Amino acid sequence: MSEEQETNEPKKKKGKGLVTKLVLGLVLLAAGGGGAFGLMAAGIIGGDHEAKEEAPKGPQLVLKGEEDPYAPPKGKGEEEAEMVYGEGGSKYRTAYFDFGDDFTSNLKNSEALVQVSLAASTQRDGRVLMWLKEHQTAIRSRLLVELANTGEDEVFTPEGKEKLQKRLTDAINQVLIDREGFGGVDKVYFRSFIVQ
Repeated sequence: MSEEQETNEPKKKKGKGLVTKLVLGLVLLAAGGGGAFGLMAAGIIGGDHEAKEEAPKGPQLVLKGEEDPYAPPKGKGEEEAEMVYGEGGSKYRTAYFDFGDDFTSNLKNSEALVQVSLAASTQRDGRVLMWLKEHQTAIRSRLLVELANTGEDEVFTPEGKEKLQKRLTDAINQVLIDREGFGGVDKVYFRSFIVQ
């Protein structure tokens, strides 16, 4: 019997070592998998981290002929004909927003008045147009402040009017950034401009 015991003992030790190695391997595998899962969930590794960085923020540029997912609905009486774009110029379509009422303000350090009709343009999707409409009161107030801060000498020269257009564009974008986190207005246009 002593021979059988001697032969059984090494087999048990051999079996215990194999089980220990398997358990240790499973523990290490679980720890590694848990660590990898934790790093992926935190966004440190994996495809999600790259996708989050590359995801564009705010309204997107709309190519000519491309459908705008945020386009405002067409009003009554507006033509339903498909728009045909020219092949030159910008590759992005331009949409316009008309401020319905005129803006009237005194000029800075002057008794003169300025009265302007304005429109704004964007090459981004329809969210910008929605925001212009939604925040029109705040935008109008800010534009009136800018007009009141304009000197009489600025409104009589083309250069002064261009600077005023830039200031008005920046003012609109600042209101939109404050309220929506993104501007998107490319330029302000004078539809009429009267100084009295």
